[in-house]
Amino acid sequence: MRLQGKRAIVTGGASGFGAGIARKFVAEGANVLIADLNIAGAQALADELGSAAVASETNVADNQSVRNMVELACDAFGGIDILINNVGTTHLPAPMEDVTEADFDKVFLVNCKSVYLTAKYVVPPFKQQGSGAILNVASTAGVSPRPRLNWYNASKGWMNTATKGMAIELAPDGIRVNAINPVAGDTPLLKMFMGEDTPEVRAKFLSTIPIGRFSTPEDMGNAACYLCSDEASMVTGVCMEVDGGRCI
Repeated sequence: MRLQGKRAIVTGGASGFGAGIARKFVAEGANVLIADLNIAGAQALADELGSAAVASETNVADNQSVRNMVELACDAFGGIDILINNVGTTHLPAPMEDVTEADFDKVFLVNCKSVYLTAKYVVPPFKQQGSGAILNVASTAGVSPRPRLNWYNASKGWMNTATKGMAIELAPDGIRVNAINPVAGDTPLLKMFMGEDTPEVRAKFLSTIPIGRFSTPEDMGNAACYLCSDEASMVTGVCMEVDGGRCI
């Protein structure tokens, strides 16, 4: 029970990596608010996880929606100890100049502005209690970019830089900030990364991962559990590659 008594928010928690993190956190003793635009999926997972989980319909790119999410977590659990900025999106593979302005805006609203908005409402209570852990779910795309995903790559590079900047600023307040950089996983976003889901395209992606498999929600849950637990009390500003060797 490495997270016994901890209170966490997981954005994009209804599916994929977010659901894996939520499941792991509840198994390790945490209370978890599962925040997602897909409220039906979030509620189904909360029902599965029992009384330790609460669902929230949240648009992470909207100021008031994020504020409501944080207030709901504080009301439900009496405070917050951990924030997981997991929600993310991408544009379809395309030459950089062909990505539409609407797709560009969507990527940066969801992947970047969300980190600003959650910090706006979570950092003040963290400072007040003198402790807290923030984990940003970035991507190997921000470390070793793939072609034709340029603006997604850039948004995840932004997350890695934001993580380090947040860590150095918030360390004196007892707040740790880290990131994980997953390689592609068999989640709802995989088809968007690949453009099309065929055995040939999957084999091409897998050939870039030395361990030879996609990452799983369980992989991300395990890494997140360590970085957000008291075991990692001396770890901040780290952008951990959870990628089967992809970035070597």
